[in-house]
Amino acid sequence: ILAPENGALVQELYTRDGCGTLISRDLYEGIRRADVNDVSGIYDLIDPLVRMGTLVERPKSQLEKDIRSYYVYTRDGLIVATGQLKRYEGGFAEIGCMVVSKDYRRGGRGDAMLGYLERLSLQCGAKKVFVLSTQTMEWFVERGFREVPVESLPPSRQALYNKKRKSKIYMKEIDGDRDLDAAELWWSNK
Repeated sequence: ILAPENGALVQELYTRDGCGTLISRDLYEGIRRADVNDVSGIYDLIDPLVRMGTLVERPKSQLEKDIRSYYVYTRDGLIVATGQLKRYEGGFAEIGCMVVSKDYRRGGRGDAMLGYLERLSLQCGAKKVFVLSTQTMEWFVERGFREVPVESLPPSRQALYNKKRKSKIYMKEIDGDRDLDAAELWWSNK
């Protein structure tokens, strides 16, 4: 079923997103754990932000080594967002390398990835989730994170903190699925 607009058929046939109704037996869009085949796609997604200094450099060899901690949001096989989840002692988890392709921003994919990683954190027993950021502080504050000092991090993460980078630390305490459900409802109504 095509939308009644000029160029609809061409858009439907020659673009990834089309303009009509999609019927598919395969997963067209969703979040999954990354595997080694995703390294190049993740690298291509994060590289512009690494070059701008927004993200810490992650060579492909490091991505391959840490691939089990990465998650990807795919659309028709294309990686449109990624995020990393690292678990620490004492019920802590770090969400890092959260990136959404510039072509797919404003579609709720960042919120979906954050919510997915927060739920994974909770399933793994982490009730304190933190992020380090030099650029996107407001986005995390709007989603319930609050700024905390370095001393709030678990000891093993404090030891790795790069003071030269001057990242701000934001933390969110999650008591259960209901906290996440309430936050997601609040954001979906904005």
